[in-house]
Order: sequence, then structure tokens, then C-alpha cells
Amino acid sequence: MSTPVEFYWRPGCGFCMALRAGLERAGLPFTEVNIWEEPGAAERVREAANGNETVPTVFVGPTAMVNPTVDEVLDAVREHAPELL
Repeated sequence: MSTPVEFYWRPGCGFCMALRAGLERAGLPFTEVNIWEEPGAAERVREAANGNETVPTVFVGPTAMVNPTVDEVLDAVREHAPELL
């Protein structure tokens, strides 16, 4: 089963590691996308982040969040994919 939560990150990003750990503690399933390895991933992040490659960027359904908190991601999941909680 694919998950509607997409977590865009890059190696060496401390904010990414912190958010990943928080999402894992919350038990939230998500798909990880490395923007340096996945074709088109950096472009998708730039579209959500006003032309910047700011990570972490998380997509939940129609919602894109740049450098969100765990609570912001969970709020978006409650709204767009409550079955994941």
C-alpha cells in the first residue's frame, strides 16, 4: 500500500533527521524521497518552496509543507489521510 505522506530530504540535513525521527516516533507511515537521487524530486521541492530546495518538505494529499513540525504534518494527515493514524 502506498502512503499519501511524502517526505523529501537530502543527506546531511539535520532538520530532516529530526523530523524523520519525530514522524517515526509518532508511528506515521511515509515515503522518503532523496532530492539528490530521485529524478524530478528537487524540482518538486522547488515548486513548493518558492524556487528553493528547502528540505525537509512534506506532501500530504494536496498540502505541501516546507520545514514543518511533526505536529503540522500530523494535522495535515488528520485532514487528508486520517486512516494513517
